[in-house]
Amino acid sequence: MKSFAKTPCTIVTGFLGAGKTTLVRNLIETANGRRLAIIVNEFGDVGIDGDILKGCGVPDCPGDRIVELSNGCLCCTVADDFVPALKSLLNQNEPPEHIVIETSGLALPKPLVQAFNWPEIATRVTVDGVVAVVDGPAVIAGRFADDPEALAAQRAADGSLDHDNPLEEVFEDQLLCADLIVVNKSDLMTDAERQAVAAEIAAKVQRAVKVIASEHGKLSASVLLGLGAAAEGDLGARPSHHDNEAEHDHDDFESFVLDVPAQASPDVLLARIADAVGAHDVLRVKGFVEVAGKPLRLLIQAVGNRIQHQFERPWRAGEERRGRLVFIGERGLDVAAIKNLVAG
Repeated sequence: MKSFAKTPCTIVTGFLGAGKTTLVRNLIETANGRRLAIIVNEFGDVGIDGDILKGCGVPDCPGDRIVELSNGCLCCTVADDFVPALKSLLNQNEPPEHIVIETSGLALPKPLVQAFNWPEIATRVTVDGVVAVVDGPAVIAGRFADDPEALAAQRAADGSLDHDNPLEEVFEDQLLCADLIVVNKSDLMTDAERQAVAAEIAAKVQRAVKVIASEHGKLSASVLLGLGAAAEGDLGARPSHHDNEAEHDHDDFESFVLDVPAQASPDVLLARIADAVGAHDVLRVKGFVEVAGKPLRLLIQAVGNRIQHQFERPWRAGEERRGRLVFIGERGLDVAAIKNLVAG
């Protein structure tokens, strides 16, 4: 007998560089035969995260079930991008048993949850849960946890400050919409720092939400899927800074792409990236680079001044060995200066 149960969907949200893609990749690898599909959205027009996921090579999640939506934030392009992508997956001959949606690091999850009430899809899908991934060390560094007293003092001294920190708003909206909060990179924090992050989250999220720690996003599908939240019917419990706005934008942020030639040594490039990040308001760097004489492409990811790199997979036959790095930051990035620093 044909089942008419709704297809569960999990929304993975979290700020730039929190570890969403790594978490989703681990989820795919622990799905234990469950047919998954992935919708991955990025800020900017180059799909790095989708490429990482497509390279995982897990049979339960083949390339035709990984949909990339670039150059638009899902919370702003629901009608044009998200709903058609969702319907295309549901209409496959063998539709997925669970759909995972990785939002961009600047997305507000609540508008996406609201979209599940659209008549076109309301009878076919449900939000099994919203998982918010938090970069624990970034919170400790104060990137997403403004000190209220310090902020009040700053406002008193500067009358031009008439709005909240947009980074803080995005971070809070992601937490307030969550059914599960994952504090990632816990291995990079002390016990006291872990307790401080937990206290920060508890101060922002008033309802009962489970908070768990992870290292390198290593959580299995059994932990992340099957929450049964039906979040689209529980919108009132998920407040947002933007609830009273007819629309919103992301004009506080911008991105650009830098083409990078083959490198004789990645160390030189990594040092230049570190200099650029240190001198300018760069929030996130990610991309692939060719290293001369190496059959594997080099994956580079940076969050603030933390830069990671690894040889990720072989270049495919016929694949253009084109090095590209995406830089994301707050509006007003000195693009020319950053390019000069990185290019050397």
